[in-house]
Order: sequence, then structure tokens, then C-alpha cells
Amino acid sequence: MSSLSEADFKQKYQIHLKHLRLKGLQPKTIDAYSRAVRRIGAYFDHRIDDLSEQQLTDYFTDRLDSHSWSAVKLDLYGLKFYYTHVLHKPWMHVDLIKPPKSQRLPDIVTVEEAQRLFMATRTLSYRVFYFTVYSLGLRLGEGLRLKVGDIDAHRQRVHIRDSKGNKDRFVPLPETTLDLLRRFWQLHRNPVLLFPNCHGGLKAAHRATSPLDRGGVQVTLRTVVADCGIKKRSRPTACVTLMPLI
Repeated sequence: MSSLSEADFKQKYQIHLKHLRLKGLQPKTIDAYSRAVRRIGAYFDHRIDDLSEQQLTDYFTDRLDSHSWSAVKLDLYGLKFYYTHVLHKPWMHVDLIKPPKSQRLPDIVTVEEAQRLFMATRTLSYRVFYFTVYSLGLRLGEGLRLKVGDIDAHRQRVHIRDSKGNKDRFVPLPETTLDLLRRFWQLHRNPVLLFPNCHGGLKAAHRATSPLDRGGVQVTLRTVVADCGIKKRSRPTACVTLMPLI
């Protein structure tokens, strides 16, 4: 590897990051596309501006040996974004990757299983969070981003902002969930966040500027699911695909 090619790659990578931000992509997408270019750059010794179909075939075949189809597709989309917006080159490898079609039904947690899960969650903030996500049918990130102003008690609905595809939507707000959220807010009284982080305990949560830690929510959920003996996939996009309670 020459220092010239590495320097050129770093310069173009910074342009790649700028375009990712300017296109208004979600933070997770920006992270995935930028990581893809870094990974591909390392694989090809930072010379990725004129990759042949054979080179790409070899790379994605190697990736598929150790990663899922979704991970391989993210690398492809990230490289395509780089070619389109940084190099201004047409992307010719449209059909290079074609994952097998599959349709899986999600694992559904029953009402009884959800009740066991809530009762087994000892940390109050997590217990309220899981119940809210369950009763509203939210994704994990949607629940973490909830703010006090998103709750419309008069119309009994919740404003879900910046959801998948950068779209907003309204979901019904059950009376049970509204009552629980009110009682929980009385404990932390954060003026903005519905689920503030509790690093200093609930008494200090009113000063928090960030929500509950995503990793902590996920790890705790997996632990509780295992303790409850619930034999379902525990990838908490929405608490093992928790269906609304009401």
C-alpha cells in the first residue's frame, strides 16, 4: 500500500461522510454505510475507485461466509452510495447480490408471557419502558426517543417521530399506559424525556439529557426473557415482537 493511495482514500472518505449527512439519512444508516466503505477500503488496500465485477464478487463471497445477507447488502449499498455521490460514477453492478426470498413470521409474546416479563423486570424504568413499548407496539428506538410532548392525553394518542423511513405516525394511547406514564413521570419529572437515563438514580433523572441506554435495555430484556423461560428470539426491535396489550 502506498501512502498516496491511503491519503487519497481518507480524503474521499471524508467527502463520503459529508454526503451521508447532507442526504438526511438516519444515524444507523450513516454508520452502516461509512463502516462499509472503511471495511472495503481495508480489504482492497484502499484502492476502491475502479473495482471490477470479479473483485466485488470475491469480496462479497468472502463476506457471506461470515456474515448475514443483510450485512452483505449494507456493504453493497454503502459502496454504491460512495460511487454515486463521491466518485460520480454510474453503478453497474445492480444484480450482483440477490438474497434468497424468505418470509418469516415474527415470534409473538402472549399476554401471559408479557405479564411474566414485566413482573420479572426489577428495574422500574425498564419495566415501565417494556410495558409502554408492548402496549403501543413500538420499535425499541421509537420508545427510547419518546418525549413528554409526544403524549397527547386529550386525544389519547402518541406522536411517534422519525420512525423507519424518516416518517412520523400516531398510535393509540391506552388509558392504562397513560396512567402508568403519568405515575412514572411523577418520579423523575424530566421536562423533556419520557425515559431519561437514570445514572444518578430517579432523583437525578430530571436533569438527564439522554434517554435510557439502548444496550442496557437490550441486555436486560434478554436476561429477563431467559429467566422467564420464554423460548423465542430475543432481538428486541420491539421486545421480541411484543404485540399491543390493548
